[in-house]
Amino acid sequence: MTEKIKQTLRDSKGARWAVLTLVAFTMATGYFFTDVLSPLEELLIRTLKWDGDQYGFFAGQYSFLNIIGFIVLGGIILDKLGIRFTGVFFVSLMVVGGVVKAYGVSEYFNNGGFGYEFFSSFLPKYEPSVKVATIGFAIFGLGVEIAGVTVSRIIVKWFKGKEMALAMGLEMAVARLGMGAAFLLAPKIAQDVSAYKPVIFGVLLMVIGLLTFLIHCMMDVKLDKEVEDENNSEEDEAFKLSDIGKLFTNHGFVFIAILCVLFYSCVFPFMKFAANLMSNKYGVDAETAGFIAFILPFGTILLTPLFGSFIDNKGKGATMMILGSVLLIIVHSIFAFLPGNIVLAYTGMFILGVGFSLVPSAMWPSVPKIVSENRLGTAYSLIFWIQNLGLWAFPMLIGSVREWSNPGVTAQKQQGIDVAYDYTNPMLMLVSVGIVALIFAFLLKYYDKKKAYGLELPNIQK
Repeated sequence: MTEKIKQTLRDSKGARWAVLTLVAFTMATGYFFTDVLSPLEELLIRTLKWDGDQYGFFAGQYSFLNIIGFIVLGGIILDKLGIRFTGVFFVSLMVVGGVVKAYGVSEYFNNGGFGYEFFSSFLPKYEPSVKVATIGFAIFGLGVEIAGVTVSRIIVKWFKGKEMALAMGLEMAVARLGMGAAFLLAPKIAQDVSAYKPVIFGVLLMVIGLLTFLIHCMMDVKLDKEVEDENNSEEDEAFKLSDIGKLFTNHGFVFIAILCVLFYSCVFPFMKFAANLMSNKYGVDAETAGFIAFILPFGTILLTPLFGSFIDNKGKGATMMILGSVLLIIVHSIFAFLPGNIVLAYTGMFILGVGFSLVPSAMWPSVPKIVSENRLGTAYSLIFWIQNLGLWAFPMLIGSVREWSNPGVTAQKQQGIDVAYDYTNPMLMLVSVGIVALIFAFLLKYYDKKKAYGLELPNIQK
């Protein structure tokens, strides 16, 4: 008589997709808050006297706490203390950082409220609002990045051997719906008057996201009670520092990490300036610029799950990362070299959406093929740490290159003069980064053949 295989909660399609919905919504609120000020740079220049350097500094410090090692510590905490503790703590940290950022751009603070005099007493190059908002953004950035690592680990736990790439693709799609919503809604909520309202709206969304994560935790407790295999429980082996060294001797892990930082550095930092680029190069208003920028997350919402499903069933993950890198080069070349025709703006953002669907939908499900499951938290956190080096540096680089390429333009804008930034040089910088990313995508495919990682094989186990 054949022994019946024990069924657990994750074998229920309804349960595992419910978990995905809950944690994806949490990440969507984080992505909304990440870009809630991105379409409002011109408003910040006028109302709070920010300039390109200050805005780039603010945007870059999202990654500051991550790049000094806290995100790696978060991955270790995840492997040692589990999904539930790590997730609740760092999603809560997202909310705390959001509150601080909201205070920094509030009228109360900028009219001399609590702390204004202190934050005026140092670093005179930066407005007090920049300093407070930056502190909040850094705290939020630590929270949302480790929350993202945790959610990746959750998806592997619930979907390994099943529709893992599709699940990761859908999670990314829903999260980027939050990013897209920021570009669409923030200008409407701000009404060209104040950045505070859209920021505080984002904080309230994150509170709801914390509640949905807590609901997931209740389901996760039930799953752990059902699972007897210690490899599937949250009681993993003790963390050893040597595990980090072993990861960095794995060519596949190293190439994915480098490809990740190069690729994401050409997308997320660019999106901090995308709406402003649309306004200045193509002469559209803030709402239209936000709508054009929305094409990228909207495209990923449709395409990432489609590509994820293809990888689950057909494979070709390494090949898709190469194709996505090629599209990245094409997009930034359009913005650098081609004239200011509005059709090209829509075309460029659409192509970027396709590329930004191809690479992540292939990249993140590839990591469990290279790294053992009980070290995935550390592996993902190391990749996110390396990624955050780019997310920290490139907004500042873009802002500085733009200021250097446009002497005197910001001062005229602060005086209300209608002048435009030239974005050619910042885009050329991103084209060169895309070329390097393409090289590492080819190296990854080469080592996949050499080491048999299985990146070109389907995820679903028949």
